[in-house]
Amino acid sequence: MITKDNKSKAIKSTQTHPGDVGSPNAQVAVLTARIKEITEHLQTNKKDHMARRGLIQMVGQRKRLLKYVERKDFEGYRKLVATLGLRK
Repeated sequence: MITKDNKSKAIKSTQTHPGDVGSPNAQVAVLTARIKEITEHLQTNKKDHMARRGLIQMVGQRKRLLKYVERKDFEGYRKLVATLGLRK
């Protein structure tokens, strides 16, 4: 479970303007933070299949959001990928 502080840090790192909490960039940042936490959880709890399923769904959602950002604003996409440290 992502904490409120971690969520706000993730959003602040990718905000396009003050008060921006729902843009695709902010959503990708929050999903990335949640994916990292669940990945760590699955390192110790290898048989937690429901968490694994949720992880796969989140990765797919992030992938779709990243494709959208890439189509709409390619420079913003490159900046977002660099900020979050994603492989692309």
